[in-house]
Amino acid sequence: MSDNHAEENESNRMNKALTATAAVSFVAGLACSLFKLPGAEILYLVSLAAGGTPVAISAVRKLLKRKISISLLVTIAALGALYLGQFAEAAAVMFFFALAEAFEEFGEARSQKAVAALLKSAPKIARLQDGREVPVEKVKEGEIVKVRPGDMVPLDGVVVDGESSVDEATITGESVPKEKYKGEAVYAGTLNQSGYLEVKVTKTAANSTLQKIVTLISEAQKSRPEMQEFLDKFASYYIPAAIGLALLVAVVPPVFFGEPFSDWFTKALILLVLACPDALVVSAPVAVAAAIGGASRRGVLIKGGRFLEVLSKTRAIAFDKTKTLTVGTPVVAEVVLLHDATEEDVIGDAAGIEKFSSHPLAKAIEDYAKQKGIKPHKMDKFKNVAGRGGNANCMVCGDKEHAIGNLQHIGVSAETCEHVLPEVERLEGMGMTAVLVSEGKKVIGIIGITDELRNDSKGVIDALNKLRVTPVMLTGDNQRAANYIAEKVGISEAYGALLPEQKAELIDKLQARYQRVAMVGDGVNDAPSLARADVGIAMGGGGSDVAIETADVTLMNDAIGTIPYLLDVGQQTFRVVRQNVYGSIIVKGVILVLGIAGVIGLSLAVAADAVMAVLVVLNGLRLFNAGANEVAIVNK
Repeated sequence: MSDNHAEENESNRMNKALTATAAVSFVAGLACSLFKLPGAEILYLVSLAAGGTPVAISAVRKLLKRKISISLLVTIAALGALYLGQFAEAAAVMFFFALAEAFEEFGEARSQKAVAALLKSAPKIARLQDGREVPVEKVKEGEIVKVRPGDMVPLDGVVVDGESSVDEATITGESVPKEKYKGEAVYAGTLNQSGYLEVKVTKTAANSTLQKIVTLISEAQKSRPEMQEFLDKFASYYIPAAIGLALLVAVVPPVFFGEPFSDWFTKALILLVLACPDALVVSAPVAVAAAIGGASRRGVLIKGGRFLEVLSKTRAIAFDKTKTLTVGTPVVAEVVLLHDATEEDVIGDAAGIEKFSSHPLAKAIEDYAKQKGIKPHKMDKFKNVAGRGGNANCMVCGDKEHAIGNLQHIGVSAETCEHVLPEVERLEGMGMTAVLVSEGKKVIGIIGITDELRNDSKGVIDALNKLRVTPVMLTGDNQRAANYIAEKVGISEAYGALLPEQKAELIDKLQARYQRVAMVGDGVNDAPSLARADVGIAMGGGGSDVAIETADVTLMNDAIGTIPYLLDVGQQTFRVVRQNVYGSIIVKGVILVLGIAGVIGLSLAVAADAVMAVLVVLNGLRLFNAGANEVAIVNK
């Protein structure tokens, strides 16, 4: 497998080098022809050989499989033009086709890297209960595996012993680690942060959630766009017809009417040269390249023209929550004070205990203390309770024992008054994580920690609603948090507590309702739904490598405000591609009819075809400035 992969990479590198050589030689040949310098024909021949080698090889391989392809027509046309002494036309036919092929291969190669990257990061070894380390593929359902602090969870399972915080960003995409106790489910590829766990395996490596992500990505990437289907269908009729007609022209008059073979063979070659759809072949790639280039100047990476076409027809966009609509960094949003405690008491105690912790929530509390100018209380005799919180004695508060953590942890060391539970439920109902602080036997405060909303999130949703594009939220966070964020930004349809395969399933359901659906996300957990969607849009600044590679569009600067621009540039690109494709077909048809009728000769026909190719290119290049009328997003 690895040898085949190496050979494929070497072949891709060779094709890129040949295409680059063809481009440089062709442009140099044009310059020599324009300024009447010597060497133009040699440069055209170099371009023809460099660009034509992979195309001719592809044509022969497909022909051996009894498949007539456009590469065969291009190869015959180029050889025919060469026979007729039309060096520039021969080089142009082959170069434009090789350029179009290069654009298509680029998008495919980038998408294939996603699965390879995900498989590379997957756990390879599992530590069994008896201490042996074995490959994950050999672990059976029901076996117990040990997961130490800092280890990746090797397989899907249920905790049978231990407590810990587990970073599930690869699966759920949420920035805050989940607390795991006995009976809690854990997933392969997630990171055990603090405690020791023993996990009973519930799924083998081949059936794990992580493997499902890989499978879903692979399946979704096999889908083909409508424009490609149209061009393929057109080519399946056009190419055999052109070759068949040329054969009739070369054979029928000499055989049945005694005409000179050389004259009609030349006419057949002229027919093939004229029939070669060079302007048609380059019409879409040039427009796509221009649109992609213009988008890149705005920090948007688009991996192929087919995604621009689909964007123009998109009727719904699904958003992940964390690091997409929200910043993805926990911050203190509210401090509830109880039993006459002050904010300085609560935050001072909390920051003092959290100095011993590396948990993201601890950092949020410490940052809040610094922001408010509150000095953390000095603590000693710190004791960490994995997955729940911590205890320590405060040197400032008369050596009283303090505790910080969730409701379950605080309930062990302190009494909760009638105000605590309603406040915890209220904060959680607002999508916050409730962190309780106790002093002695009293709960003195509750800290509400949330994920901060992006400044431009509401503006983007408002713009999409005006464009009659339906926004939907799909998140691994709980439903209450999903509803709270959705209400704040103006999304009326939100789904929470979703695993990656559930997100992908919902994409299917949305597609059934809206036909064309885009997905915006940032994490590995979003990769299946990004791949399943008609267009996947990844957050490139802080997104995972797998999400970026899987997605069809990447926002390199994480600016979701460019999403309305994407819809606009997609519509403009699709209009230009249609103009180029249909215009090329019409002009080519007229040239063919006039050429066969003898109204125009080869030189005039080639010139007309070249003019059409230039017009197609110029029309496509306008897309560098596409999106000038995109929806304005106002950050408030």
